[in-house]
Amino acid sequence: MKQIQLLILILVVGCVTTPETGRQAFILTSESQEITMGEKAYLDFLKKQKVSDQKEWNEIVQRLGKRISIAANRPDYRWEFKLIDSPEANAFCLPGGKVVVYTGILKMAQNEAALAAVIGHEVAHATARHGGQRITAVLGAQLGMAAISELMGGESTHEKKLLLAALGLGANVGVVLPFSRSNEREADEMGLIYMARAGYDPREAPRFWERFGKSNDSSVPTFLSTHPASSDRKVALEALLPKALQIYETSSKNGIGESF
Repeated sequence: MKQIQLLILILVVGCVTTPETGRQAFILTSESQEITMGEKAYLDFLKKQKVSDQKEWNEIVQRLGKRISIAANRPDYRWEFKLIDSPEANAFCLPGGKVVVYTGILKMAQNEAALAAVIGHEVAHATARHGGQRITAVLGAQLGMAAISELMGGESTHEKKLLLAALGLGANVGVVLPFSRSNEREADEMGLIYMARAGYDPREAPRFWERFGKSNDSSVPTFLSTHPASSDRKVALEALLPKALQIYETSSKNGIGESF
């Protein structure tokens, strides 16, 4: 019954409060473990990629990264912002503050405030410890399948294997993927606050996702995707604008960052 005991453990330990949103989350990994894993993955990634040598774009990314990381109020993180030479419209952040931006997404952003929405979103993944949350979600789903298998008992029949396969798919679609999408929505909300606090117009965030959706949304149904549809993100961000605009209007950096 070890698997069942471990599954119960997930529900009683590791409760953390997410900054800005105040949401509660269960995380089984320690923050130091997540940072160590993030730094290793970051170094391994950089060995295989070409860092952009475009001076102007690098300066923009570094300026944005500095302002938004200050707005996120995690000076204990060793923040790094790398611009990768790739046409892919993408960005990501690893635990501990290692942010990667692809040149392809700069072209789509069109201005600094839109790029601030992207970087703010990625910074939020780090401060919310979404990496640890996702590790916990996957571990919980795996332990859940092991516990069900143990409760079913008996030999590993063909029918049992089919049932477990179906349950595994259900766990992925019903738990892990929605959990990932909830992380993305939370990062959108937190990132909007960070960009406004750093002095970037938050109205550019839904505009960016509208542009992104017109050229990049996948044909994969939302319920099978790790990210919400861009149109859904745009609507959700527009609903959050009143709060973000209040923060923006009081920012001492108001008005920075026009077009590239």
